[in-house]
Amino acid sequence: KKAFLGFGVAKFRFLLKVGGELRLPPYKGSTLRGGFGVIFRRICCVNRNVDHCYPCSLKGKCAYAYIFETSPPQTSAKLRNLREIPRPFVIEPPLETKRIYHRDETLGFNLILIGKAIDYLPYFIFTFKELGRKGLGKDRGKYELQEVDNFSGEKVYDCQDDTIKNIESDITFGKSLNSSPDNGRLSLSFITPTRIKFRKDLIVEPKFQIILRSLLHRLSALSYFHCDRELDVDYKALILEAEKIETKDSRLKWIDWERYSSRQDTRM
Repeated sequence: KKAFLGFGVAKFRFLLKVGGELRLPPYKGSTLRGGFGVIFRRICCVNRNVDHCYPCSLKGKCAYAYIFETSPPQTSAKLRNLREIPRPFVIEPPLETKRIYHRDETLGFNLILIGKAIDYLPYFIFTFKELGRKGLGKDRGKYELQEVDNFSGEKVYDCQDDTIKNIESDITFGKSLNSSPDNGRLSLSFITPTRIKFRKDLIVEPKFQIILRSLLHRLSALSYFHCDRELDVDYKALILEAEKIETKDSRLKWIDWERYSSRQDTRM
């Protein structure tokens, strides 16, 4: 828990009301993220002469570049060689596999913001409002952003008065960390499709030490670039201990999932 002091996290719940027929895939995470990215760039970008943020001279002051195409600043003392670093947000999609939503039905998802990105919540709210007007998913179904609540259940945004409040709603990260698992056993559930790469290869059956390496890499970059502090952990010792962990039972299965990335102009 001490290692995560200063690691700022905030979680918000978005509720959408469908205006017409809304068609979405069974797993809605990439659709929500992709739709958000397209509208967010359209709102923020003033330099249309470049295809990506990396060569843009304005990226140091651009909300879109920081949130959606995050790269380390040239003055960074660490991890300067990374072309991209973890984005400071996570969209937790609804777990239901329902594909067609009709008028007046509701759809909810969670948004997690890390560190400095918490201050950018109004950008997320405005962008998802605009996405509802432009349309989402197949046939560009319309919706209205009804409300946004914080982790404590307080209303952050309400479409009735169109105001934003209660942004200061950080989660104390240490309180959400549990003690050691009972009987030395730990169960991990991958509730959405999970893509893990190790040494440039996709992993089908991840060993515990590979999962831990991926988590440490992600958390350390998030903490350093978005919370302005280094994680106080002994990485080498943790990885050595993780190598001793054996997998007793695995029920993972491979899922082929394809999506189109308009940002990278390619199918993934």
